[in-house]
Amino acid sequence: MSDSDLPLVISAPEPRTLDLIFTPGQLAKFRARYRIVETTGKELSSLPPQVLAEARYIVGQPPIPPGTLERLKALRCVFNVETNLIDNMPYATLFQRGIHVVTTGLVFAEPVAELGLAMALDLARGVIDADLAFREGRELWGGDGNRDARLLSGAEVGIVGFGDLGRSLNRLLCGFRTRTRVYDPWLPPSVLVDSGVEPATLDEVLSRSDFVFVVASVTSENQGFLGAEAFAKMRKGAAFILLSRAGVVDFDALMAAVESGHIRAASDVFPQEPLAKDHPVRKLPNFIRSAHRAGALDIAFKRMGDMVLEDMDLMDRGLPPMRSKRAERETVARMRSKPVDRN
Repeated sequence: MSDSDLPLVISAPEPRTLDLIFTPGQLAKFRARYRIVETTGKELSSLPPQVLAEARYIVGQPPIPPGTLERLKALRCVFNVETNLIDNMPYATLFQRGIHVVTTGLVFAEPVAELGLAMALDLARGVIDADLAFREGRELWGGDGNRDARLLSGAEVGIVGFGDLGRSLNRLLCGFRTRTRVYDPWLPPSVLVDSGVEPATLDEVLSRSDFVFVVASVTSENQGFLGAEAFAKMRKGAAFILLSRAGVVDFDALMAAVESGHIRAASDVFPQEPLAKDHPVRKLPNFIRSAHRAGALDIAFKRMGDMVLEDMDLMDRGLPPMRSKRAERETVARMRSKPVDRN
């Protein structure tokens, strides 16, 4: 087969790069199997008509105006490697034409869940504060250093959202014998029961949990839905761990609840990123901060390349994608997550 006979792929993975999501071996295989036209999101619509007409796949999440989609006659799938489904393409038309839209976000579930578990353990046992005190010569020994400590083992845990991340987190928590309640209005109760967790209302999750993990995506229906009233319902001294998107939380209300001493908190995400140097959360006690790094492991990015190549191989043989997660026509238009602007 000559190069001109190879299927054509448009590559516009920003803010990712091909070198980030593929190992050298994977990238060599990718280039050997496909003709790759590299571009940017802004330049996609300006590509030559023949390139648009022949493109079988798009790797990335560039804006696709309706007029440009009409020219993408051979398109079979858009591989969103940024992993946030954003409102920048006519999803209804894509679905009507049988074009798949998939994300590789599953690669982040396990790494983010692990960091979330680490945050919960630190909120329970004060590892960071104890280490800082030791460095400064003001450590408290034995029981004196555990006055506010508690166990995660056997604790009552609440999870808000039960997608890939919520499921990964639950698998980690099983070893701690927690009683886990889950609130996810997009899932039937039987799915939760089959996963070994208890279906619950949001109020039950908030009021009955020692640890609350928030792993829900931002949608048109839940932006800022966890505010002062929600935090007031939590048990005094409970831990609140935010791992998904800051948009689901009223962040000022969260800081106020921590500052008052009612709850403790940890977050890997923030309303603005990078965060302003003078943002008050930087100096807030009983608040663990992580700079949106929970999922940003090289091994996770490289798994994206595996998913893309395997799903392309399936579709080249007339089969549906299986490794990546397909967008659903009923929910994709509700997603409101902000795209990342860096690796």
